[in-house]
Amino acid sequence: MKIYLDIVFLLNFIIDFLILYGVKVVLKEKVKLIRILLGSLVGSLTLIMLFVKINSFVLILSKFIISLLIILVSFGKKHFFKNLAYFYLISIILGGSFYLLDITYEEGNLLVFKNNYLINFIILIFGSILIIFLFVRENIKYKEIFSNKYIVKIYLFKKMYELEGFIDTGNRLTDPYKKRAIILVNLKLKNKANYIYVPYKALNTSGVIPCLKPDKVIIDDKEFNNCLIGFSKEKFKLDGLSCILPNKFKEDL
Repeated sequence: MKIYLDIVFLLNFIIDFLILYGVKVVLKEKVKLIRILLGSLVGSLTLIMLFVKINSFVLILSKFIISLLIILVSFGKKHFFKNLAYFYLISIILGGSFYLLDITYEEGNLLVFKNNYLINFIILIFGSILIIFLFVRENIKYKEIFSNKYIVKIYLFKKMYELEGFIDTGNRLTDPYKKRAIILVNLKLKNKANYIYVPYKALNTSGVIPCLKPDKVIIDDKEFNNCLIGFSKEKFKLDGLSCILPNKFKEDL
């Protein structure tokens, strides 16, 4: 089996760079690009293991030490363990994805190519970009959802309803009468109440939302009174959430 060292070196360097850049974006690390490039260069030191006969324990230990150096060079000591954990996480996801697709196999602890090295090289690079991009995008989306997630206690008709709420920056709905912010909920009330009907206009749709004035609303021990509860007929797309908070609340939470 032929191993093209220049191709393997370039492949390792690019993949290490993509992984480190993924860590940088996910954790919002403010480091210069040159540090990421230097860290990728350190990662390519694994090529030395092609020419050194070592046992499995020393091999694993060497790889672990090199990974520590990669993180130190790329990000420094700040948030070291978090950066290291995400470096391993993205590496495992990337390696597992390619193992599942069975694009390549390993020999001598370095990636080599089955048939056409150029085709596999292109597939690996673009595949790595796609996999890391999807991971970063979903991770950021997940963090945004749960960083804006709150326990909401709504007091209405002498009852307390405890819901899981999410601040939606797109929810700028207010009633036209007193400009009160509206909390959208998925609740069905048996009480016959005098609703306040608030008109709304969204993309390609318009209508009215039945609303009620709550006794009070408590979010993270903060009380809100100048608001309305809007009853949505449609279920929210975010799993587990039964309440959408207005963007206006973001200033106070």
